[in-house]
Amino acid sequence: MKEVKRIIDKNKEVVVIPDGIAVISKDMNVIVFNEAASRISGYKEDDIIGVDCKILFRESPADLKYISDSINNKRTFTNLAINITNKKGNKKNVLASITPISKNDSVLSVVFVFRDTMEMLSLADELELRTSELIDQKNRLDAIFNSNIEGTFTIDNDWTVTSFNTSAEKITGYKKSEAIGKKCWNIFNSSLCRNGCHMEQTILKGKSMIGNELEILNKDGRNIPIRVNSGILLNNKNENIGAVETFIDISEIRNLSAHLKKFFKYENIVGRNKEIKQIISVLESVSQTDSSVLITGESGTGKELAARAIHLNSSRKTGPFIAVNCSAFVESLIESELFGHEKGAFTGAVKTKIGRFELAQGGTLFLDEIGDLSTAVQTKLLRVLETREFERVGGNKSIKMSTRIIAATNKNLSEEISAGRFREDLFYRINVININLPPLRERMDDLPLLVNHFIDSFNNKFNKKIKRFSSASYELLMEYSWTGNIRELENVIEHCFVLCSGEVIQVECLPKRLREYKNKSAKNNIVDHKKGFKQAEKELIISILQKNNWNRTKTATELNINPSTLWRKMKKLEIS
Repeated sequence: MKEVKRIIDKNKEVVVIPDGIAVISKDMNVIVFNEAASRISGYKEDDIIGVDCKILFRESPADLKYISDSINNKRTFTNLAINITNKKGNKKNVLASITPISKNDSVLSVVFVFRDTMEMLSLADELELRTSELIDQKNRLDAIFNSNIEGTFTIDNDWTVTSFNTSAEKITGYKKSEAIGKKCWNIFNSSLCRNGCHMEQTILKGKSMIGNELEILNKDGRNIPIRVNSGILLNNKNENIGAVETFIDISEIRNLSAHLKKFFKYENIVGRNKEIKQIISVLESVSQTDSSVLITGESGTGKELAARAIHLNSSRKTGPFIAVNCSAFVESLIESELFGHEKGAFTGAVKTKIGRFELAQGGTLFLDEIGDLSTAVQTKLLRVLETREFERVGGNKSIKMSTRIIAATNKNLSEEISAGRFREDLFYRINVININLPPLRERMDDLPLLVNHFIDSFNNKFNKKIKRFSSASYELLMEYSWTGNIRELENVIEHCFVLCSGEVIQVECLPKRLREYKNKSAKNNIVDHKKGFKQAEKELIISILQKNNWNRTKTATELNINPSTLWRKMKKLEIS
């Protein structure tokens, strides 16, 4: 018996035993009573050791028979639902087992093990609650895991996929059940798999990888470009147990990038005018440098388009292109708009704001209508361009600038300098390269090409099949002064598309100002450019005839007019 007690005492500090254990001698005295037995019954060990075990069955003497029967008849009982009496004299239902300890067929004692049924129920309820909480937590994590727009999966150190979210299913075409348990290279089928891929760097070197781009082969055999991030997966002991990867399908981004690049290719700039060709050559050269550029020209000549073309053909094309119209903000706000402000910098500054210079980091900042800036803001802008640093309004931390500056204006900055409205030193700072876009009236030889370009564009937009302008309506386009330049031409042609129901745009589809322009010009003795326009038209027709070996049918097709109309124009312009 001392040996049993010694074993229990030795382990009671190491193991928390929920069951009460009492060892009862053959003369019915309690000789061992563990801590759990004391907790359940209320009797301390000193209170009960050496005492007749009847004390435990005062209120339920009938249950004492199991102890007697085990001692006298060497019987073993399990899962008994009996009552014991606690120190306060209250009955307590317990689930018990009674096992005799014998030697040489003689019972020396019995081990009475019992557990409080209420405590068991409480533990069961607690276990159910904790299990429910764990299930809820797992469901929340699963919801987060599967609602992530990025494909996400994990692998163990043997490269076996251990989890696979819904976005990963959509991108790869493989269901979760198909992916889990497979080697990752069987799912992603990239040329980099097992050939120095980012996951090898992560697992073998413990190095996180960010922003890698590669192509995978999805379940249908299609190449899918993806951008991936990967990191080490650790357990609660901080041991490396694999890696996790997130990835996104960048097909749409690449398509958009390709379309933008195609749209802003220099060869797509409409025009055969000598000056336009020279400008395209300058744009190509400028895009390969980080020098500041000043684009000048009247409103509507395409200054922002030229700026975007420079950006999208430069080394900064993956960075942001941030445009700000300097004339759109009052003087009190333009500084905050450009440089940002700290919280509390002025009344209404309820939170920190990032300025355009900061947003354009790594890309291009386009300052449109720079000639409208006040001299005070010009001074601050000059300092930023000289030091390549700026501070937010109300801040004292300098921020390094990594931004290319392209400025534009429709004003004559030399005249503005003479009038004292523009700083000469700022002018020289931004005017490293000057690109002057000519107004449409100075490149009327490009009008037929521009008209055809917009006809094609609006046919796609409005799902129409308009082929051309009538001779009379086209004459009005040629005679108009186009003070709004290409932007105005585009708007006029869109106006015509809205009203035109046939294949040819007639005079009545033109805006009223164009229809009345000819008479108004004559009445007000405005200089008539008609002769110049006719000469430009004559030169254009001759150049296209020469290009097509004087084939009138091909020339008419390229000019988007009927061969009979071409013949009449040739006769009228004396082209033989």
